[in-house]
Amino acid sequence: MSARNALRSITEPSRKLKVVREADVVVVGGGPGGVASAVSAARNGARTVLIERYGHLGGMATGGLVNIIPNLADISGRQHVYGITQEMLDRLGKRGGTSYPAKKDWGTADKDVVDFYQDANLGWFYLRKGSDGRPRVLYSAVVDPEILKDEFNDMVLGSGAELFLHSWGTRAIVEGNTVKGVIFESKSGRQAVMAKVVIDSTGDGDIFVSAGAAFDNECDNKRRTAWLALVWWVTNVDLKKYDDFKASQPETFRELMQELTKLGGYPGFFKSVLKNMPDTVWYHCMQPQPERTDAMDIEQLTRIDITARKRALLTYEFMKKRVPGFENSFIMLTAPQLGTQGGRRVIGEYTLTEKDLESDEVFEDTVAVLANNDYGEISLKHPALCVPYRCLVPQTVDGLLVACRAFSSSDTINETFNIIPHCLAYGQAAGAAAALAVKTGVPPRRVDYRVLRDTLRKQGVNIPEAAKTKKETPSATGGRSKDFYYQKYRGPDR
Repeated sequence: MSARNALRSITEPSRKLKVVREADVVVVGGGPGGVASAVSAARNGARTVLIERYGHLGGMATGGLVNIIPNLADISGRQHVYGITQEMLDRLGKRGGTSYPAKKDWGTADKDVVDFYQDANLGWFYLRKGSDGRPRVLYSAVVDPEILKDEFNDMVLGSGAELFLHSWGTRAIVEGNTVKGVIFESKSGRQAVMAKVVIDSTGDGDIFVSAGAAFDNECDNKRRTAWLALVWWVTNVDLKKYDDFKASQPETFRELMQELTKLGGYPGFFKSVLKNMPDTVWYHCMQPQPERTDAMDIEQLTRIDITARKRALLTYEFMKKRVPGFENSFIMLTAPQLGTQGGRRVIGEYTLTEKDLESDEVFEDTVAVLANNDYGEISLKHPALCVPYRCLVPQTVDGLLVACRAFSSSDTINETFNIIPHCLAYGQAAGAAAALAVKTGVPPRRVDYRVLRDTLRKQGVNIPEAAKTKKETPSATGGRSKDFYYQKYRGPDR
């Protein structure tokens, strides 16, 4: 065995850490789930601290350049995701920082609207086949990451939450079976924030793993969530010249793209549909690996990041030299964050699985309703998926909630319901629940579901009523009996 691979360990000496804050709620990770958690907790009266490792908020939505906010409505055009997600889009809209179909076009099969998104190569995010087999337009959005960074700052600080950027949350502080705070590293050293409730929004469960919570790390290597990705943008592209070349010389174009692929480049891109970003194309380049990918393996992350950036430059240089329309183009920016799309998932009090896709039941503790658009006939028959609060509550650890893609779910469910608007919804629910737990003096798992639902409704979240059974769960127990209230999904009229 080489010295490099030899197993070795050292004992870190014990030391006292400075407690820089004592809060009601501390949120670790400033991605979409973390932002929504902090905003929701603070707006509901909790003294809240948000810790983020980068110098900006937004996670994959900003630093990862994954600026697509899809599946806000189902195939028929019925909106399901509201709350902080819609607030975010409304704020961006006032600054020209977002683009989405007009409301009258949600669910439409109008050829002009459909062709617009197909031409931009955005069909996967904007189009699904209806019951008649025709493509229909979804309510999905794209956003300007730089404007979103600023809006997220304003939303967090405006809520009254305190923000620590350039701070990497590393470990949970645990007493017995209860999380009491977090340790974070920064240029200011190793410090701690104590809290009554901790929310893990790290994406990969960094905090719940350190707290000893049970988790699932299984993922089919063929799934999107098992792949890593690099996003990069090229601007000053003459798209009309490119389109004319592609249409007039299809065989030459095809041969060029085949050559680029053989060289290791990327032949496909999305056209920007943001009005403030014309003549720009977005490359979202997946990096599937022959071996099991692991977003927690720093050697693999390093290797893939280096390779992906080299392939991006190869693609750009080829397009600039060989493809009409790209002669005067240049790389606008590459994502500072490698796109990690999945990883560890907490084992919660409830785990969403494939069977939930074919159920119209509304859980007693429903905290989010998501559009179910990606499963063909199943989606047409069951256009919405309810997510119970229990998916955010670890089975084995108290004082902790999870509000990110690491929610309790099978890898099939996680692949489809772990993206930006979903994480915003989980975060809004977790933040409200954390504040309610602090206010009532109960652990997060004992929060009264009925009060939580009402709180979220007041924040603009779409929460349908659950039909009561004969045996009601006493509110004092937080709804933890095996008797739940259900109804066929109907939701509020919109």
